[in-house]
Amino acid sequence: MSRDQAAGIRAGGGAVDVGEATTRYLLYGLLPSRFVPGLADSVMHRRSRIEDAAGTKESLIHALMMTEVGIPIALTLRYEVNPLLLSVQLGGAAVHEATALRDVRTAVRSDREVTPLEQHVHSFLESLPFGALSALMCLHADQVKALLRGGGHPGAWRPVPRRRPLSRGCLAGIAVAIGTCVALPYGEELLRCVRAARRERKRATGDEVNWRATKGR
Repeated sequence: MSRDQAAGIRAGGGAVDVGEATTRYLLYGLLPSRFVPGLADSVMHRRSRIEDAAGTKESLIHALMMTEVGIPIALTLRYEVNPLLLSVQLGGAAVHEATALRDVRTAVRSDREVTPLEQHVHSFLESLPFGALSALMCLHADQVKALLRGGGHPGAWRPVPRRRPLSRGCLAGIAVAIGTCVALPYGEELLRCVRAARRERKRATGDEVNWRATKGR
């Protein structure tokens, strides 16, 4: 594209604010794309009866992964991207990937069937944090350079509120969506696993009592 063409686009109001476009992509594209596969994943856990296999152990790993992703997201919604926030985001992505490997290992070693479809869903969910992080790093290349240089500017290592904060309505909508599509189904899964573990302990205790009573006759 020539300079004259570029100038014509700008004059006609066709210029694109890269920062705004990236923010919209993250908020209304990448973040919501986590919800559908997340719900599908919880449905597959239910169908394969996770409570009768790895149970509470695997469900707690799921809760841990939600936390590892949720904390960086919550901070990014409220604070400016700087070396501190980038460090939290990078650390969260790395820990989430390590936990995801532990999750698959735990599921495979249990009696629960992990289908190819579920594994594909896992792959998609694992890629989302890296997609979001790469977009933010491209948008804030100056902060990436500052991080590589150890900071180098005031506010590099302290949380700085967003200069253009998101509206309360937007934040409330995100919170409702996350609560409905993530916290609720995985919380119900954990509760189901805890109840199943209690039933199993009661049954084991009852069997032991019966065995001792039979032995004492």
